[in-house]
Amino acid sequence: MKISNFRDLEVWKLGMEITADVYAFTQTFPKEELYGLVSQMRRSAVSIPSNIAEGFNRRHNTEYRQFLYIALGSCSELETQIEIGYNLKYINEVQKATSLEKLDHENRMLRNLVKKL
Repeated sequence: MKISNFRDLEVWKLGMEITADVYAFTQTFPKEELYGLVSQMRRSAVSIPSNIAEGFNRRHNTEYRQFLYIALGSCSELETQIEIGYNLKYINEVQKATSLEKLDHENRMLRNLVKKL
């Protein structure tokens, strides 16, 4: 299958799924976290598929690779924020495990894509 659009990329699709998950479970966070941890987590999550999409539409692999590295950084930020949410008891064990597993998969896919460029 020829990839003609970033929407065809499984790595982008998983990034979108991670973002939806983060939006869903941060709805239960305390209201005082709305402009703190909730905002940080949502921005990190949104950054993952956004940078994949933006990089895809760049003209050169060097630029694309740079945006993939930014997406990888956002994965690491989000992983840390999930750990913080768990430590503060805002996230349960299942949410943490599921999110970290998806982020690990996203990381591996991003790294493999970088190697192929």
